[in-house]
Amino acid sequence: MKWFGGILLNAILFLLLSWLIPSFIVSSFGAALLASIVLAIVNMIVRPILVILTLPATIFTLGLFLFIINALMLLLTHQIMGDGFIVENFGTAIIVAFMMTLLNTFLSSTILKPIKS
Repeated sequence: MKWFGGILLNAILFLLLSWLIPSFIVSSFGAALLASIVLAIVNMIVRPILVILTLPATIFTLGLFLFIINALMLLLTHQIMGDGFIVENFGTAIIVAFMMTLLNTFLSSTILKPIKS
């Protein structure tokens, strides 16, 4: 259930961010939900490999390089999804990755944690 809650939260955040950021386009809630599932799968398979391969850069930047990896995961999700989930450029991917991290952290600690208790 926790996994589905995270998928649903990411889908809602995708829709919110697509409304706020003009170069990030999500066509519908279904596309946002599917993109959230694809991103979760990509994060389970590809992200750990990238984190290990880029560990020196991550350590050197005190963890900020993880935003680059998150942006790359969003771009890979865009490539898999096609026209329903569009990230126009790398700068947009960085902004969306940063905002997703902030919003996920805030919402998970303030809203989802009390609900689970």
